[in-house]
Amino acid sequence: MTSAAPATTRPARAPERRLLGLLGPAFVAAIAYVDPGNVAANLSAGAGYGYLLVWVLVLANVMAVLVQYLSAKLGLVTGKSLPELLGQRMPRAGRLAYWVQAEVIAAATDLAEVIGGAIALNLLFGTPLLLGGIIVGVVSMVLLAIQSRRGQRPFEFVILGMLVIITIGFVGGLFFSPLDWGGVAGGLVPRFEGTETVLLAASMLGATVMPHAIYVHSALARDRHGVSTNPGRIRRLLKATRWDVGLALVLAGGVNIAMLLLAASALPGVAGTDTIEGAHAAITAALGPVVGVVFAVGLLASGLASTSVGCYAGATIMDGLLHVRIPLLIRRVITIIPALIVLGVGFDPTLALVLSQVLLSVGIPFALIPLAYLTAKRSLMGEFVNRLPMRIITAIVVAAIVLLNIALIYLTLTGAA
Repeated sequence: MTSAAPATTRPARAPERRLLGLLGPAFVAAIAYVDPGNVAANLSAGAGYGYLLVWVLVLANVMAVLVQYLSAKLGLVTGKSLPELLGQRMPRAGRLAYWVQAEVIAAATDLAEVIGGAIALNLLFGTPLLLGGIIVGVVSMVLLAIQSRRGQRPFEFVILGMLVIITIGFVGGLFFSPLDWGGVAGGLVPRFEGTETVLLAASMLGATVMPHAIYVHSALARDRHGVSTNPGRIRRLLKATRWDVGLALVLAGGVNIAMLLLAASALPGVAGTDTIEGAHAAITAALGPVVGVVFAVGLLASGLASTSVGCYAGATIMDGLLHVRIPLLIRRVITIIPALIVLGVGFDPTLALVLSQVLLSVGIPFALIPLAYLTAKRSLMGEFVNRLPMRIITAIVVAAIVLLNIALIYLTLTGAA
């Protein structure tokens, strides 16, 4: 059986003639930006505060473009993933501790995604949540088998297909719910209205810039294009990566904004929209059963695709930090167990989603700060090192993301919201 991550000594491929042929890795990473955690945060913000927090999603997406580009750049220039580079620079005890926190974050990500998929099956077919979680796990194993046996390119096509379904599912409702364009424009002005909106903004950001997407994108870019020491080829790949990241995250960001706009236009002030089930019921009541079904299908595709990518990310983390490779399918079986336990004991799925977002927030600095440091290190990046303006912008972005996530943790744990 194919191991969890390809060897880093893989030679560079011959350059494709067309830029289009180099696109793909960012669309896989972008799945992390439209997972069930995003659905819960965006719908709650739109239903509760209308267009007020549109600016948060726009800003978060701009930040995400920078972060994901730097991750891919690190993998292409060095030929190593972010976890590999960290593992090379840490003593054994440090590597083990870092791996534990990274795996906990990956498990929290998987928890939210499996639960989201199980909720979608329940909405569509009345499937019990535990059985739904098992079905999500089985289907995700099939998706991972495609990557293991067919390679990354076919896996990218499958994930891209699911991204299209997600887009239709979450954007389709806008065709049945007219927008207040003046309100949309007003929502682009940064402001808050009380502590609750700060919590929502931090939740939306925490559900957007995700640690596992940062770790895995460096590996996805490297594994797709191979390792090259040719500066000309690297420059071409970086140009393609800028297009790849830009297009993928404009699509993912558009989906997130569409979710908020849908809730703001169709669900303002509606009670119960703080849960996915409640939001689905409200959407169905306001816009009709067809829109409700399309929304649930989008949620299902979101859970299936994101949990598969999350498992791939976990394998990348383990391989880079511990140099241990577990076949992806075996890892899938192991990592789905916590989610099945949560679903099996009847734990509130919405609360589980909230707690998972808090854990993700804890892990963000551990991924972002090393990424900013390594891409600014000339001895590692050579001529492709981040220049001073980029280092300043990166530092500002990292500080903003870390501070907002600290606010999310504090407000959630203290109940200040």
